[in-house]
Amino acid sequence: MTTPNSLEARDIAHLVHPYTDLRAHESRGPLVITEGHGIRVRDAEGHEYIEGLAGLWCVSLGFGEQRLIDAARRQMERIAYTHTFAHRSSEPVILLAEKLTALAPGAISRAFFVNSGSEAVDTAIKLAWYYNNARGRPEKKRIIARRRGYHGVTVAAGHLTGLAYARAGFDLPMRDRFLHLTPPSHYREGRPGESEEAFTDRLVRELETLIEAVGAETVAAFIAEPVMGAGGVIVPPADYFRKIQPVLRRHDILMIADEVICGFGRTGAMWGSDTYGIEPDMVTCAKQLSSGYLPIAALLMTDAVFEVIADQSAKLGVLGMGYTYGGHPVPAAVALRTLEIYEEDGILEHVRRVSPRFLARLKALEEHPLVGEGRGVGLLGGIELVRDKATREQYDPALKIAARVVENCTARGLLLRPLPGDVVGICPPLIITESEIDELFDRLAGALDATVGALDRAA
Repeated sequence: MTTPNSLEARDIAHLVHPYTDLRAHESRGPLVITEGHGIRVRDAEGHEYIEGLAGLWCVSLGFGEQRLIDAARRQMERIAYTHTFAHRSSEPVILLAEKLTALAPGAISRAFFVNSGSEAVDTAIKLAWYYNNARGRPEKKRIIARRRGYHGVTVAAGHLTGLAYARAGFDLPMRDRFLHLTPPSHYREGRPGESEEAFTDRLVRELETLIEAVGAETVAAFIAEPVMGAGGVIVPPADYFRKIQPVLRRHDILMIADEVICGFGRTGAMWGSDTYGIEPDMVTCAKQLSSGYLPIAALLMTDAVFEVIADQSAKLGVLGMGYTYGGHPVPAAVALRTLEIYEEDGILEHVRRVSPRFLARLKALEEHPLVGEGRGVGLLGGIELVRDKATREQYDPALKIAARVVENCTARGLLLRPLPGDVVGICPPLIITESEIDELFDRLAGALDATVGALDRAA
């Protein structure tokens, strides 16, 4: 039997860890998670933790959900692999496409399956370009995103991700086709005395000004997370998208809703688009599509977009897009069972019942000396840490305050994640109960106290 120490040594020797200072962590092993049940996981040394970020924003139904395990086993026993190339498919892929488009927001009616959120965004970019070529608009190729947005880290998706760590050292971004605007963070981006409504109007004007500057004939799409997740859990003003979308429609610019984190109940509705009144032309989704149990993602689109793409593929003789594992039958079967469980167990109703407790505990942390703002929607939240509440001055980034808080959380049996801007993200499995919410926030409060104590001792 492998011991924890030998696991660590083997891992250091052979694995490259993403989102890690590789040299800083080379001398010690990673946290090796070995099992889980419900909202809790256990490491190789037997320590138990509340998984407060649902893995990476994805394990909506918690760990050890036997119905999903059984769905994977049954499908592997029937057909473990077939593809969706050249007009082939499988039963779970067809059923999943039907189910997913029936649940989708707005006029969405078609599904193209891929393996990850980054692939879904890459595919959206390529098909937006393909769509405009088909319409005889070869110059209409620019994509507008927002600073602090997260859309993946592949070469194309990485251009849209507006975070420094995803660009540094990678020759990103190449700026010709990818543009970035101010994120809808009233707390951090609002001017002194500026109301939320005035702030929103300023961002709309910024969008209009950019489109006018580069020419609407060059802009293909605007991509946005309903709530910006990895960039710091940025919750937009209530009427932000309501005011943004008429500008896009007026200039014939596609609206791509990146629902990779927000989709499937996280905001208290099936989609973040439902929560914020977004009417997308394309939707990217992943993560909670299979509760994170197997890799699967999708790009969804309207018939209006699909018909243009279909006509172009007929003209060219083929749609030259696809992935070996896109539409893999086993993840598709698990995703289909996940969507069924959401309905069978009333997951949306559960989120709506418990989210008031979650949001109240989140907001109450603003009383803590380290917390400038607690923000969230549904079961998605974040706390922004500041040196001075009155001025919103932040700590020196070298102090890594959010990372310190997360380390103190880990020591108290709570796994969270530090985010850019000294934000701590909180995103528990959707099955969390009110008593477990209290347990999560009690541990987080203890970690904040420990961090303040260490800062005071160092002063």
